[in-house]
Amino acid sequence: MPSERVPVQIKRLPHGHGLDLPAYATDGAAGMDVLAAENIILRPGMRHAVATGFAVAIPSGFEIQVRPRSGLALKHGISVPNTPGTVDSDYRGEVKVILINHSDDNFTVQRGDRIAQLIVSPVTLASWEEVDELDDTERGAGGFGSTGGHAKL
Repeated sequence: MPSERVPVQIKRLPHGHGLDLPAYATDGAAGMDVLAAENIILRPGMRHAVATGFAVAIPSGFEIQVRPRSGLALKHGISVPNTPGTVDSDYRGEVKVILINHSDDNFTVQRGDRIAQLIVSPVTLASWEEVDELDDTERGAGGFGSTGGHAKL
């Protein structure tokens, strides 16, 4: 059964004309491919907020998550450092994708290249309930690596 589509308003900005809007590459894709609206060379270790050429109005109760493309990460060391990035429903500026180059080589982004994936996702808001004590669990306060590490794999 196909998922219900959430209507999201999108405004093409002047430097986005001629580019495809974000789109699902296949029927089973969860993320929409988003294209770069500028040319940039990412040097090793460099970060850059890459223009997409559009702004959105996301319905209240939803966000857009910005995620890396697995092929760029595996083949070129290109990722989104704040993964997943969040576009909030009240933001109306240009959607930009922060890319980082983790490789030792320059990476060229050309206008029209697929640079990330966008996922429309519902937001659950928290309501803090301050207490004097928390319930006990088997793990307790055990933190980083307390449940076993790579040696157990």
